[in-house]
Amino acid sequence: MELQDESGRKLCTARLEEGVSGIGRLHALIGQQLGEDASPDQVLVGIETDRGPWVGALVAAGYSVYAVNPRQVARFRERHRSSGAKSDTADAHALAEMVRTDSHQLRQVAGDSAQAEAVKVVARAHQNLIWERTRHTQRLRAALREYFPAALDAFADTGLTGADTLELLARAADPTAAAKLTIAQISAAMKRAHRRNIAVKATKIAACLRTEELGQPEPVTAAYAAAVRAEVALLGALNTQVKAMEAQVEAHFGRHPDVEIYLSQPGIGQIVGARVLGEFGDDPDRYTTAKTRKNCEDHGVSSQAVA
Repeated sequence: MELQDESGRKLCTARLEEGVSGIGRLHALIGQQLGEDASPDQVLVGIETDRGPWVGALVAAGYSVYAVNPRQVARFRERHRSSGAKSDTADAHALAEMVRTDSHQLRQVAGDSAQAEAVKVVARAHQNLIWERTRHTQRLRAALREYFPAALDAFADTGLTGADTLELLARAADPTAAAKLTIAQISAAMKRAHRRNIAVKATKIAACLRTEELGQPEPVTAAYAAAVRAEVALLGALNTQVKAMEAQVEAHFGRHPDVEIYLSQPGIGQIVGARVLGEFGDDPDRYTTAKTRKNCEDHGVSSQAVA
């Protein structure tokens, strides 16, 4: 942490502990420099996050808090240090300089309601789970392509994250075992996944799994099969958690007083609406004009919310 005055003179530096002791020491250091009669809104604070207990405590204290993207800090630091070397001291100095000289170009942390903050937490968690599932799906696809490409053709319609696909791959992760799957077994898995037109699709899957293709040596196939079973287990767990978190998103979003306003907009449903609300917040004073909100959108807030 570094404290500066309006001219850029360094007043003090310190390493603050986590928790109550750290925030208490920060208040004490600021009080020593400003005096007891100073107003908290005279204090500008730069921090590399827009959420968490520290941010909440700083906003509650009445300081003007600016959440600065770490990439912005790195670029600002490089303007003054040719080496661009990263350290806590250099980052603290860069943050202090940024809020002193460029606060008009930074985004101040708004006083969003606790309900809006809760919506943002669950919406981001839901999105992160979806991104994680996509990564594991890509890994599963890459592994199957190396030793069992027929599976990609077999499950092209049901998708690699479908419950029936994961069940069948867990039961038969290698070409030999998959070729022995009966139409009845495939149909049963598809029925549990609530598929339609099961008879035709099950016959097609069975035919694809029994297609002759170039294979890998047995030890390599066994190794790939073990890796696929691991990915299948992870995808099954992620499917469960994505669904559970989706319910949390809808529940928290549904309790927000502005929910009907968001849902009245064309193309916005529960999940996208929650992401938009979470990223834009609900502080009525955050955006002074429609243009300032649009500028925030142009800089990626809405694209992050709906990605």
